Amino acid sequence: MGALDRAVPVATLVFVVSSMLSVGLGLNVGQITAPLRNLRLVAMSLLANFVLMPVGAVVLARALRLVEPLAVGLLLLGVAAGAPFLPKLAQIAKGNLAFAVALMVLLTVITVAYLPLVLPLFLPGVSVNPAKIGVSLVLLMLLPLAGALVVNAKLPAAAARVKPVVDRLSTLGLVLVVLLLVVVNFSNVLSLFGTGAILAGLLFIALGYAVGWALGGPGADTRLVLGLGTAQRNIAAALVVGGQSFSNPSVVVMVVVVAVVSLLILLPLSRVVARNS
Repeated sequence: MGALDRAVPVATLVFVVSSMLSVGLGLNVGQITAPLRNLRLVAMSLLANFVLMPVGAVVLARALRLVEPLAVGLLLLGVAAGAPFLPKLAQIAKGNLAFAVALMVLLTVITVAYLPLVLPLFLPGVSVNPAKIGVSLVLLMLLPLAGALVVNAKLPAAAARVKPVVDRLSTLGLVLVVLLLVVVNFSNVLSLFGTGAILAGLLFIALGYAVGWALGGPGADTRLVLGLGTAQRNIAAALVVGGQSFSNPSVVVMVVVVAVVSLLILLPLSRVVARNS
């Protein structure tokens, strides 16, 4: 199992970087920034991800009487937005890819500043290092995206030739990440049965999708993307904070298990939506 444990971050790295490259090779800066001119949609996205989801995590944890480490793990997911999986899910679901990328970048940048300010309000005494979160997210997500956008702007023919290869690599990376996370964390998932954690995770994911869909505006493509983007949280930021600020391993276990469950739900959901659209 040790080899599989080490394979998870490698597969995740391949998936995240290749996904950002794929998006950048297929879009331009204008397409990505255009959705952000819709101030109402931006405001609703921020409301869904940085107000309603943290509050929802607290309410669910109290209603289901989760033990403190599991409640903390759910809260970390509530305050960490900007999932790197969002563009791929939007692409599979045939949603608004430009909005998905813009939303991911916006939520990721705000999360880096938001976590250190808000988390101590929910959990007095907890300190968060924003630099540690920011460096990993910038290196893995924003820099590959920016580099690919430059290539697409300067060498569009080369970008068009490379993109199909990167797309296949991204899809392969996603499949590997899901399989490895399920296999490596199977015992962790089983250990949470009977604690209310699995039910809390399922309700949390459903809440995120419902909130995002309701606030995503009149367009079905933006409602879909905001639903997926609100349901799928930023596991990278949550894991950094969980591992750095809490000694109880159940906090990280909760984060990983909910992340695995969300992928197992949202990935098939995206395919169903694409078939029915």
